[in-house]
Amino acid sequence: QKRLVESGGGSVQPGESLRLSCTATDTSSVCLAWFRQAPGKEREGVAVINPGGGSSYYTRSVKDRFTISRDTAKNTLYLQMNSLKPDDTAMYFCAASQLFYCTLQTGLKAENYNSWGQGTQVTVSY
Repeated sequence: QKRLVESGGGSVQPGESLRLSCTATDTSSVCLAWFRQAPGKEREGVAVINPGGGSSYYTRSVKDRFTISRDTAKNTLYLQMNSLKPDDTAMYFCAASQLFYCTLQTGLKAENYNSWGQGTQVTVSY
């Protein structure tokens, strides 16, 4: 049974950075991803990484600002978020897929994930 627990959220000012972590047991062979959901909006795929720390993909709005990584030995997924903007404000969730390989098209779709963390809040404001 996969278990995912996020940490690292908080409140920051625009331009600052945060690093989210997610302990994710029994997930070494599947894609892992970060999703986010702002109030009144649909859940959005932010970034996905393939098993073994392979290829990764990002939604356009965070590309070049966010970096996803995973440490299989520590069963941990990370999301380094730089140059944060108010539009990045949301609840962030880590998720484990039932897929063993993800592309940009498949990796950012919530329907391809069957295990979710409880979420961690990120707020970006002055």
